[in-house]
Amino acid sequence: MEEDIAIIDKNTRNEKIKNFFINNKKQIIISISVIILIIFGYFAYGDFKNKKRIKIAERYNGVTINFISGNKINVKSELIEIIEEKDTTYSPLALYFIIDNNIETTNEEINKYFDSLINEAKLDEEIKNLIIFKKGLFNSDFETENNLISILSPLINSKSAWKSHALYLIAEYFYSKNQKQKAREFYNKIISLENSNENIKLETQKRLRRDFSE
Repeated sequence: MEEDIAIIDKNTRNEKIKNFFINNKKQIIISISVIILIIFGYFAYGDFKNKKRIKIAERYNGVTINFISGNKINVKSELIEIIEEKDTTYSPLALYFIIDNNIETTNEEINKYFDSLINEAKLDEEIKNLIIFKKGLFNSDFETENNLISILSPLINSKSAWKSHALYLIAEYFYSKNQKQKAREFYNKIISLENSNENIKLETQKRLRRDFSE
């Protein structure tokens, strides 16, 4: 008797499951199709991004090789287009290449491209911090102390690995202006910082012993 009841219950469950699939066939097919499309779209988008990045890399390499070999036609415009792609690797490299090779560009233009990468490119946090430091380094040759500190403030007020670099840059800026008291303040901040870069800390200690010992 109990076996008969078990068989009936099993058949009832199977019938319910069967009816569920029959009654909801359309929705199930749509759901499966959507899942397949999402999976396909994900891999297709990844493949597209990889191909796009390869093209940007090839373009960057081609432009820089042409420049080094003496063919400088359209180099600036090509590099700017790469910057505007906001690629996490090659856009910053294109900007650095313009700066390092003194390709004719105004300071305003350079800062615009720095800001574009800092604010719009999808960068890892420390890569973004490195670009902020690079912007500060570029501007240290001509900006006022207030503007330089403003540029580097995201690093100064953070726990970034680039914080000690930013502090050292500002300290050296003040030292070059013969504002030794301000320079000392920033050197001391490096010494007291727990995670200061070891090389930066060593250079700071040398500077303090050599130029600030009484």
